[in-house]
Amino acid sequence: MLRHLPSLSVSFRLFAAAALFLNLLLGFVGHEARGDFPNWSPPPLDAEAADRAFGEYFRAETMRLQERCLPQTTTLQQMLGARESQLRELREMFGLEPLPPKTDLLAVITGRLEHGDFTVEKLHFQSRPGLYVTGNLYIPRKLEAPAPTILYLCGHSRMRGEGVSYGNKTGYQHWGSWFARNGYVCLIIDSVQLGEIQGLHSAPPNTDVSWWNSRGYSPAAAEAWNSIRALDYLETRPEVDKTRLGVTGRSGGGAYSWALAALDERIKVACPTAGITDLQNHVVDGCISGHCPCMFMVNTYRWDYAQVAALVAPRPLLICNTDSDGIFPLDGVSRVHGKLRMVYDLYGARDRLGLLITPGPHKDSEALQVPVMQWFNKWLKRAEVSLVDYAQKLFPPNDLRVFKSIPEDEKNTQCQEAFTLLAADSQTFDSERVLGDLKLKTFGAWPRNPGNLHLSRVAGAVGNWNSGTWEFRSCPEVALRLQLNQARETEPLGTILLVVEEREAEREGLLERIPAHAVTAVFCPSGAGAGALVGDAARQTHFRRRFMQLGGTLAGMQVWEVRRAVQALRSIPALRDAAVELHASKAMTEVACFAALFEPAVRSVSIACPPRHDKEAPDFLNWSRILTPGQLLELTRQKCRVEVRPSAAEAAEAADGGGK
Repeated sequence: MLRHLPSLSVSFRLFAAAALFLNLLLGFVGHEARGDFPNWSPPPLDAEAADRAFGEYFRAETMRLQERCLPQTTTLQQMLGARESQLRELREMFGLEPLPPKTDLLAVITGRLEHGDFTVEKLHFQSRPGLYVTGNLYIPRKLEAPAPTILYLCGHSRMRGEGVSYGNKTGYQHWGSWFARNGYVCLIIDSVQLGEIQGLHSAPPNTDVSWWNSRGYSPAAAEAWNSIRALDYLETRPEVDKTRLGVTGRSGGGAYSWALAALDERIKVACPTAGITDLQNHVVDGCISGHCPCMFMVNTYRWDYAQVAALVAPRPLLICNTDSDGIFPLDGVSRVHGKLRMVYDLYGARDRLGLLITPGPHKDSEALQVPVMQWFNKWLKRAEVSLVDYAQKLFPPNDLRVFKSIPEDEKNTQCQEAFTLLAADSQTFDSERVLGDLKLKTFGAWPRNPGNLHLSRVAGAVGNWNSGTWEFRSCPEVALRLQLNQARETEPLGTILLVVEEREAEREGLLERIPAHAVTAVFCPSGAGAGALVGDAARQTHFRRRFMQLGGTLAGMQVWEVRRAVQALRSIPALRDAAVELHASKAMTEVACFAALFEPAVRSVSIACPPRHDKEAPDFLNWSRILTPGQLLELTRQKCRVEVRPSAAEAAEAADGGGK
């Protein structure tokens, strides 16, 4: 199971490097401050062992979230009482709290196709100004009354030709025609990345989009909003019975179906196919590596996915999956269904929950879709009727294309830039509210019960001084080390300099900023220094994505680890009453500022540059929705003394317009 986990080499070799750095540092500050550093060799920690350590963290944290998701002691009254607050949380995790204004859809029909049993309208509308949604509306012929209607949401089908995208709606056209031939109106809409206007679901090669986390943005947000607005559009159509709306889709479309059904109660029946499993599959078993970011909300409130599914109850819900699906494994689907059975039992609605498992891999099939049509017939048509022949693709993809040319005012390709509501710069802001929001929405994954530090010295100087390598636990599953030099055995010692660095290349600049002092410590949090993430960019990205699934980020955990390093130092008897000065490398600027906000012993912070824009800084969940970089600096200054002091190299880089 752990073979799926990307390696985070929290290597003990970094502490040897730290010792070398401190020897250089001691030479810099002069003979008087020198300690007695013997030669020492910390025990090696290979990549497999590092994977195992973080595998245990991911496993333990996932189990904690599983246990708090829909506990069996929940009563129907408790569930109903919590429903509104859970809906608000869910909207926020989809970037829809507050709900964006429902602007004019500006719907346009650009053409029609005729078939003996139905008509297809090629149309587009704008879910937000400039955010175009292209779709095909299938309407049965000879309707005598408004009909039950299906919103079909598309998975990742790439349909291109002649240098243009036809939209993934054309890859799923057979379902639109089949629903229409069975008496349903059906609207199939394109997704953001694979529509006629191609936005982003995932990053192009060598492109870092971790800043999406900082903005609380996921492509799932745009898909959810486009789906909600698609229902708004359907309600304007005379052919549609707005009291009988259903949703279905497979893979990505299955995930969007879950989101829409949970967010919008206008959906009366849902049949998501291969669109959900639980955190155990995603985080521990590594299924997240096979998924696009559009499959996931920003998990601010640390939900397991059965909690999303529970918001569909007690409406009719058929969960569909195959038994050999590698990215939606059967065991996880079964666990979600088991939790939901309890929920539907509380409502007295067991007959409205179904589980359909058919043989096969992650693939569309007739075996899956025929029971879906039967489920809709039962709960939307409210009749058991014979089905028309199985679905067929009846039109060349280009015939279903909506646009002849892409609108100049489109914002699809820049959706990620402006979809979520960000904090605005202001000289006055509510510091207490900001700190509360940061603790809840940015650092909510910090351990509730971190346990004992278990501080011990694993390599040290001769004599009774505290110099040497110390090990502590940031949480029960993760052991870290720091290097301490206490040059004098003097009590009490007033101040500790804690140097927080990301990589060895930044040490020269740090040396320029470190004054002579009696007590100095060097600490590299997880993912930094010699313990930096290993493997290619994709492997590192999938590792980092696990943190978001658990309601945080790697950088957010680094803030916690700096806090625990401070606590570890001050738990040494001679240092118990010492204040702490943080000296951060440029890469650790924001980590140091956030740590200073929440750790009382930190009295001053020395940073190489002011806090940076979210595209330059590490990703901290949702922080750009809560405060700006300037406000982070001001808030840190309210807490302690802040010195912005770049090294000569950093100053020269800034003068040349250098980047991160």
